[in-house]
Amino acid sequence: MKKRLLPLMGLTLITVLLLSGCGSNYADGTYTAQSSVYEGLEDDEGDAGGDGYGVVSITIRDNVIVDCTFTTYMTDGTEKDEDYGKQDGEIANQDYYNKAQRAGQNYAEQLAAKGSLDQVDAISGATISYDEFKEAVRLALKQAKS
Repeated sequence: MKKRLLPLMGLTLITVLLLSGCGSNYADGTYTAQSSVYEGLEDDEGDAGGDGYGVVSITIRDNVIVDCTFTTYMTDGTEKDEDYGKQDGEIANQDYYNKAQRAGQNYAEQLAAKGSLDQVDAISGATISYDEFKEAVRLALKQAKS
């Protein structure tokens, strides 16, 4: 009887820790944070262009991330819009352009769907944006800790 009781107690403890978020309780609300400014960086293909920073906004309800947006900016504060990833107004590398345009939205969607930063997958070729995203989310979650 003792041998069966110990594994059951261990499983119960693990369940309680998971449900309580291991002590991470967040206040309901919307939190915004900015990553550090990255300069002089190259992406996975060796292209400069990752310079800038990211701003994340997360909404938490009942200790769960229910919404997230992520916007990236150049070092001068200009938003990386539909022209970001183009060279001289033209799309020189379609794959790079697609990644540059989609990465931020993809990261935000993954976080809102999966609810955990650890479950957000990096996109090859958009790792600088991924690093900016992770940093900004961690800062926003720090604000939300209750």
